[in-house]
Amino acid sequence: QVQLVESGGGSVQAGGALRLSCAYTTSMMFMGWFRQPPGKEREGVAVLRVIGGSSTAYADFVEGRFTVSQDNAKKTLYLQMNSLKPEDTAMYYCASSNHPSAWLLVDRYLYWGQGTQVTVSS
Repeated sequence: QVQLVESGGGSVQAGGALRLSCAYTTSMMFMGWFRQPPGKEREGVAVLRVIGGSSTAYADFVEGRFTVSQDNAKKTLYLQMNSLKPEDTAMYYCASSNHPSAWLLVDRYLYWGQGTQVTVSS
C-alpha cells in the first residue's frame, strides 16, 4: 500500500524558510510537491523524476526559492522553501506517480498525502 505522510508545515513571516518532509512507503517514477491556496485549484510546485535519471521541475512562481530533494535511504522527500511570500500560503501536498510524463500535472498523480499547512504572514 502506498502511503505518503507530510510534516514540517507551520506559520512564518515573509522572508522566512521552512522545510517540508514527506515520508513514503514506495518510491515512484515521479515524486513531487503540490499546493492548494485558499479558494484556488491545486497546483504543482516542484517534482523530482526519480527513475531514468534524477531530474527536477519547478513551477514558474518558485523563482529559484524552493528546492526538492530525496533521501531514498530514509524514504523521505523534502521541499526546502526559502524567501517565503504571503502568496505561498497554502496546504502543501506530497504526491507520487508512475505516469511516464507526470511532471507538474496534478491529474497524473494517483497517490497523495493528507497535506501540511503553510502560512506566511506579511
